[in-house]
Amino acid sequence: MKYSKIYPVGWRFLVLCFLGLVMAITVVACNPTKFKAKSAQVTQLVIATPSGPSTFNLTQNQSAYSVFGYLFDGLITENGLTGDLEPALAESWEISPDKKRVVFTLKEGLKWSDGQPLTIDDVIFSYQDLYFNEKIPTDIRDGLRIGASRSLPTIKKLDQRRVEFTVPEPFAPFLRFVGGLSILPAHVLRESVHTNDGNGNPRFLSTWGTDTDARKIIGNGPYVMESYTPSQRVIFRRNPYYWRKDAQGNQQPYIERIVLEIIENTDNQMISFRSGQLDDLDVKSEMFPLLKREEKRGKFKIYNGGPEPTTTFVSFNLNKARNSKNQPIVNPIKSRWFNTLAFRQAVAYAIDRETMKTNIFRGLGELQNSPILLNNPYYLSPEKGLKVYDYNPQKAKKLLLEAGFKYNSRGQLLDAEGNQVRFTMLVKAEEPARVAMAAQIKQDLAKIGIQADLQALAFNSVLENLRSRNWECYVGKFTGGGVEPHSGSNIWFSTGGSHQFNQGPQPGEPRIKDWVVSDWEKEIDRLFIEGARELDETKRKVIYDKFQQIVQEQLPFIHLVNSLSFEGVRDRVQGVKFSTLAGSAFWNLYELRVNL
Repeated sequence: MKYSKIYPVGWRFLVLCFLGLVMAITVVACNPTKFKAKSAQVTQLVIATPSGPSTFNLTQNQSAYSVFGYLFDGLITENGLTGDLEPALAESWEISPDKKRVVFTLKEGLKWSDGQPLTIDDVIFSYQDLYFNEKIPTDIRDGLRIGASRSLPTIKKLDQRRVEFTVPEPFAPFLRFVGGLSILPAHVLRESVHTNDGNGNPRFLSTWGTDTDARKIIGNGPYVMESYTPSQRVIFRRNPYYWRKDAQGNQQPYIERIVLEIIENTDNQMISFRSGQLDDLDVKSEMFPLLKREEKRGKFKIYNGGPEPTTTFVSFNLNKARNSKNQPIVNPIKSRWFNTLAFRQAVAYAIDRETMKTNIFRGLGELQNSPILLNNPYYLSPEKGLKVYDYNPQKAKKLLLEAGFKYNSRGQLLDAEGNQVRFTMLVKAEEPARVAMAAQIKQDLAKIGIQADLQALAFNSVLENLRSRNWECYVGKFTGGGVEPHSGSNIWFSTGGSHQFNQGPQPGEPRIKDWVVSDWEKEIDRLFIEGARELDETKRKVIYDKFQQIVQEQLPFIHLVNSLSFEGVRDRVQGVKFSTLAGSAFWNLYELRVNL
């Protein structure tokens, strides 16, 4: 799944830099100081994002950088400090003894940001007409499918405040995943779902794009959008109809305005933060020594959240299918390399992750060996059976030779037919650390005779290449996920919308042919079904242990280094309760205050 950094959509949802005068001028030209000057008495928080939103339509979003955490709430939410489930739009819920039915009771007097009542009909619409509707392509639905039949829950209105969900079998992730999905406004969107465009698709699919007037996006979250300027900023204002109130009955949130500055380059973000233009900064490892020395003078605090709630990896396109033009998605010669297990394992042994941690992350990180994070209770440690790939270039060469590869007189790796092993490695350009990781991987692979050509593209271009399957090798990152392993189901199910390494047919896209699912992918499918069905936590851990062992054996993702998570927050921001679980200082945005 994909997640917002700040005030995430519950737990819902699955990176070249240089400094110079020109960049400094660019930052100053777009700085938010003018907002403070114009509205000195308006409390506001100014933060940065490396990429603007790709859509205002939540069901169509595939980016980690979105606006939805500010705009929408679900029936329940998760406490960022304890991980406990808490009421949101629903005041309570009841689970039947057979664990197959869940009844939610809505709070009274709920309203949308346009002042219209928020009712049970909105809940029914959100699930039945959107999330469960096969005509609406969305990655969200991957995590809602239950059991071997991959059936969806059913939903029924009981009365004006109660709704009942029924599942065909006990489904352990239900409350954390299903119950936390955003509720969307039926009175605004229903017509677009039930009318088609000229191509026969629901008009909803083209509704609420980023070309929509931001003020027309109706939500139920703490904020509404006031304006969106592409490549510059999103401005939010407090939702006057938000449901939260403090113990004294005061309306929340307290902060009147949020300014989300779109600053792609992380070094430019740091310039803005050091000059006082930002209230918050995602502190990268390379920034930490400098900023730590400036804490007192700069009037900010750096919070240490431990390992980031992210997974970084290098992956190969294992797809053997043919596109709608009957052309191979991946060059058949390269596809044979990528689908050779010994090749992937050799690449894993060839990457010097310790040097990566030391040089790129200044030692402020942990080697990552699993798709489940180190601090997650479901994590399987190497001591308990998780396979690891410590740097060993000689072993890498041995594996390649045993698999039929060979070397020419210049030390270049060739396959059995004499083709030079060379491919393109895609990486997000805006994140210097990730580009540096890709550059080191290129150097490490050159030591075992492999030529990797680096291609750094803007994030949205990377996403488009991944969606169209137009890539060979990718250095990427997944963000978020929370404690529940099933939150990664859209990545790990073979039919999942984010199953990037072997992307199957997706609704609404040109047909692909001869798509093949490997036996180990099928076994992961089975384990995820079994894990979601099992309610005993000890038994669930055994199931997800097996999943991690398969991933580390087969290496659809070769995991790299998990940086430590540091966040700098201005002293003027009051009420910060930094959470390693939520990975954010602003998970409780609704109760934060700022000093003018």
